[in-house]
Amino acid sequence: MSSRRVALVSPYALSVFGGVQEQVLAMSRVLSFRGHEVLIVAPDSSDDATYDTPARVVRLGHRVALPANGSRAPLTLSPVASRRAREVVAAFDPQVVHFHEPFAPILGYATLASHQRAALATFHRSGDGPALRVGRVVLARLAARLDVAVAVSAAAAATMERAWGLSGDVLFNGFETERFVAFPRERAESKTLLFVGRLESRKGAATAITAVREHNARRGGAPWRLIVAGGGPERARLEALAAHSPNVVFVGRVSDEEKRAWLRRADVVLATSLRGESFGLVLLEAMASETLVVASDIEGYREAAGGHATLFQPGDALSLERSITEALDGENPSTLEAARHYAERWSMSTLMDEYEERYDEAVRRFGMTR
Repeated sequence: MSSRRVALVSPYALSVFGGVQEQVLAMSRVLSFRGHEVLIVAPDSSDDATYDTPARVVRLGHRVALPANGSRAPLTLSPVASRRAREVVAAFDPQVVHFHEPFAPILGYATLASHQRAALATFHRSGDGPALRVGRVVLARLAARLDVAVAVSAAAAATMERAWGLSGDVLFNGFETERFVAFPRERAESKTLLFVGRLESRKGAATAITAVREHNARRGGAPWRLIVAGGGPERARLEALAAHSPNVVFVGRVSDEEKRAWLRRADVVLATSLRGESFGLVLLEAMASETLVVASDIEGYREAAGGHATLFQPGDALSLERSITEALDGENPSTLEAARHYAERWSMSTLMDEYEERYDEAVRRFGMTR
């Protein structure tokens, strides 16, 4: 693909940690490195943070948190912000507008409805949702404006086909694998376990805390140390569950850089979600960091693991404890290296090769309608 201007529209605020937001930022870095001019449009006009990307970042509208898929999505419901996003994109004059989760309310609605530029959409989530149920007629009109649609998983593809009659390729969530070995490997005297994620019940951090406390209470050897990285509505409850144990450390929300450093310090990364994960990118990030993974045996994680993680029964602290022990006992350089090579299949560079082909296709299809 020749050098283009590409607008990336995220319905979710960059100021709140999330997988879609990480994808948008990573894509912007790779596209910029390849010589494209990139604009990111996202919610939260109060956000004045500087993000690790050469792209121009525009933030619009008041951020609200709405229940979605067992979590709370950081969106804007401002029609003014949606119209302003359309104006910002038009002034940037991109050849392609790339909408992530295009039907999540409502920042990208006006831009997509006007369909003044080639439009590509990535569908991240699967299953029903409030926006789909309440706004089906409006969203059907928006679906008709898409030139190309792709999904990050088979489940997400099934949802977009069932709900909107859209067909498209299944790609994947990518990440910049080389960034995950940028920090030196560090090891503490005691085994360090790491949980990274939003502190809400669906993510299962309570299972990790319970497993670590029960292990430390019954074992005579060196205790495990659990690092809990993330913020969210469950933090106070989880701190109470930890009962001020010195071996359960809450470090709050971490930057991307801090997360990558912690992944290199950990002996095991714990992915403990109970449900609702379309794909387990955190597993692959840990593998790329040359760190063991123990994950819930749920569909999204099982698919991502590819046999390179130790799985446990979701929500079962005893099962998690046993799986951590099994993973630590079985650690060896060859298994870590095999997992790292497996994770490289999800390279963001490879993913953007695929997207650049689809950008060209979107431009071609858009031109046929003009």
